[in-house]
Amino acid sequence: MALRNGVSFLRLLTLRQSARLLTTHTRPELQNGGKLAEFPGAKAPYVTEMRFLDETSYDPIPIYRVLDNSGEVIDRNEEPNIDNDSLVNIYKTMAQLSQMDKILYESQRQGRISFYMTNYGEEGVQVGSAAALQPQDLVFAQYREVGVILYRGMTVTELVNQCYGNHEDPGKGRAMPVHYGSKQHNIVSISSPLATQMPQAVGAAYAFKRQANNDRIVICYFGEGAASEGDAFAALNFAATLDAPVVFLCRNNGYAISTPSSEQYRGDGIAARGPALGITTLRVDGTDTLAVYNAVKKARAFALENNKPVLVEAMNYRVGHHSTSDDSTAYRSVEEIEKWTKDESPIQKLKLYLERKGLWSDEEDKAWLKESRDNVVKTMQDAEKKQKPHWKEMLEEVYHDMPPRLQKQMQQMEQHLKKYKEHYPLNQYQSD
Repeated sequence: MALRNGVSFLRLLTLRQSARLLTTHTRPELQNGGKLAEFPGAKAPYVTEMRFLDETSYDPIPIYRVLDNSGEVIDRNEEPNIDNDSLVNIYKTMAQLSQMDKILYESQRQGRISFYMTNYGEEGVQVGSAAALQPQDLVFAQYREVGVILYRGMTVTELVNQCYGNHEDPGKGRAMPVHYGSKQHNIVSISSPLATQMPQAVGAAYAFKRQANNDRIVICYFGEGAASEGDAFAALNFAATLDAPVVFLCRNNGYAISTPSSEQYRGDGIAARGPALGITTLRVDGTDTLAVYNAVKKARAFALENNKPVLVEAMNYRVGHHSTSDDSTAYRSVEEIEKWTKDESPIQKLKLYLERKGLWSDEEDKAWLKESRDNVVKTMQDAEKKQKPHWKEMLEEVYHDMPPRLQKQMQQMEQHLKKYKEHYPLNQYQSD
């Protein structure tokens, strides 16, 4: 989106929202000649009318979008300037992700891997945001950002190797499936506990800020469920007070495991927390890939230019189960899922947009889906044939110098395996 009088659309939105907040209800008569009281903790007007405020006292933060459900651009001034090759690459990454999800989900059901989480319905948030970043930016993901990881250059082979925990997995099989990471692509390894990545992201962003000629920001992904954790509030507050160049991207997909968002919070989503903490904020349609791209591109520029945080709340819907450990039909209707699958599919919206521009066709789509599926199947078949890491890997690389207690455990394990080797499938593991 274009700059207006030197003010970014993020700040403009914040200013307009603030003006609405003041005019939503009849303003009470101001005291002290209209001058603000200047307490150390707040600067605000004096009034003689007592009024408690709640979530209904303000207009809800609006949702920014570019495409309608048929893939038509609503306002041509908001259509992003993305070259055709990049547009096609964005779509192909989203389609590749969908195929990988289908196959690896079934792989877990067949007992070939222990766990998996799909990304259905959230492909637009992931790939749209990734396309707006720069390679040097540091990514702190949760566990539903595989589209970000694919778009930044990690291959299907690398991701499948991690899920299968073979010896080519950089994590040496120590982490659960879908806990990816890549130093080469500036992706911090994913951890399971919710929201732990958020204060870490703020610390990294503050470190970037202190460097001379910094050209990097941090982007931190999290869900609305993770925002209920204490770490989330601490991270947002520290980012605001330290003026850290971090973009917080919340995927508000409606459900945290089996808990609907209505049971997670009572206010106006997660976006409402941004202005309350002094953070420039935007809410965007997460099913609209182009809107997400615009939002994150401008958020990145704002964070870098001003050394300040930005909160972006992407509204979308988790079409799939939370994970292979979940059956979402136990807490939501099939009709609800089908509605979001048919009417609000980010992949379908972008496909229709590309077709309108003459960049994609049904024939190309069928060919790409087949190629994507074949690639994942071949990669999966290869991954499960590869040996597992050496058993010693579970004790190594934790400390720079292995402490005596771990040395003792390794010796005991080595003696045990020598004595009972016929009971262990050691041929499936790498040897010395």
